[in-house]
Formats: sequence, structure tokens, C-alpha cells
Amino acid sequence: MNILVILLLLLAGIIALLLIVAIYTRKDYIINREIVIDAPLHNVFDYLKHLKNQDEFNKWVMVDPEMKREFKGTDGTVGFIYGWNGNKKVGEGEQEIKSIVEGKKIETEIRFVRPMSSIAYSDLLTEPLSDNKTKVKWRNSGKMIFPMNLMVRMIERMLSKDMDISLINLKNILEK
Repeated sequence: MNILVILLLLLAGIIALLLIVAIYTRKDYIINREIVIDAPLHNVFDYLKHLKNQDEFNKWVMVDPEMKREFKGTDGTVGFIYGWNGNKKVGEGEQEIKSIVEGKKIETEIRFVRPMSSIAYSDLLTEPLSDNKTKVKWRNSGKMIFPMNLMVRMIERMLSKDMDISLINLKNILEK
């Protein structure tokens, strides 16, 4: 019986320590990734501004080929919404185009419903390096609620890796 009490106290101490650490851990995350694509700016930008094209290069979309998709509005324009409902790895949510600066920037808001309700922001920026080379910068940012913010560094590592894979997929598609 004493061992059980000691184990419970130890467990309570570990949980309390983690909660204290979470109080002082940052809640915001920003991930920036980039790639150079051997294609003209207008080809790259026109492809990126259509959210349905993410089905071809975005690693997260490819996790569940059977997921249900719903579209509202005109793809490639402000207000277009790409909704999804998939397996437990993909979850459920929607991504909305919030702003387009033609040839330069696409801003979207991602609203997750499950596995955890949250909002993130994703920006794609394009920059011509020459007539046939375009730099694509992908920024993903958001805020994690207490005490989930303990996982900020893990989320940043995971998202960075997945964004890199997606950008390589994008490069392969646009350089064909």
C-alpha cells in the first residue's frame, strides 16, 4: 500500500512539474521553409493559388486518399474554402484563402475541428530569381493552448519535415 501511495505522489509531482513548465513555455510557433523551383513565377504562382492542387503535393492530404473533400466558392480566389474530413491522422477542418497578392503571396487560414480544435495560418510567398527560377517560401504559424504548448518543439519538427516533403513534391510536379 505504501508503494502505491509513493507512486501516486510521484506521478502527481511529475504532472505538476509538467504543468509548471507549460506555464513558461511559448505557445506560438512559426515555421518557415523554402525551395527554388526551375519554373517561371507565373506558372508557380498560378498553380499554388488553387488549393485543390494541394491534393497532388501536400503530404498531409496524401495521408488519407479516401478523405472526403468539400469545396465552397471559386478555387484560386479570396474566400474559397477547401474542407476535409478524414481518418484520425488527417482529422477534420477547412482551409480558406484570406488574401492573394497576385504573383507574390497567398494567405490562408486553417481551421482544425479534430483531432483538436485550433486555428493556424499558412502563407505561400513567391519570388522570381530569374525568368525560369522561382523561390517559394512557405510559412505556417499558430498558437497552442495550455498545456498542449508543451509539444510546440515537437510540432515544429514534425511540420518542418512534412513541409519539406511537400515542397519537394511541388518542385517535382512543376519542373516536369
